[in-house]
Amino acid sequence: MNSVYDVIIRPIVSERSFDLMEQGKYTFEVAKNAPKEEIADAVEKLFNVHVVKVNTMNVSGKKKRVRYQTPGTTRSWKKAVVTLAAGETIEIFGNQQAAE
Repeated sequence: MNSVYDVIIRPIVSERSFDLMEQGKYTFEVAKNAPKEEIADAVEKLFNVHVVKVNTMNVSGKKKRVRYQTPGTTRSWKKAVVTLAAGETIEIFGNQQAAE
């Protein structure tokens, strides 16, 4: 891999990922061929934190019907859940507060 931006593609924004953030776990879409060690190094360099654990999973594409019932699938991708050392956080979205 060339840079950390080739490994970490984007953060995953979902209700479950926000719940995991309270436990110090952050979810990212990563390159399909990136190993756990490379993902941990990229997160440490990019956000200046210490990674304790990395869990990865391959998310397969869902079957969808495309225009006139033509079968197709959405793209498959790889997800990584990164656990940080106790007391460390990543400010992914800055200091934005949830709308109440």
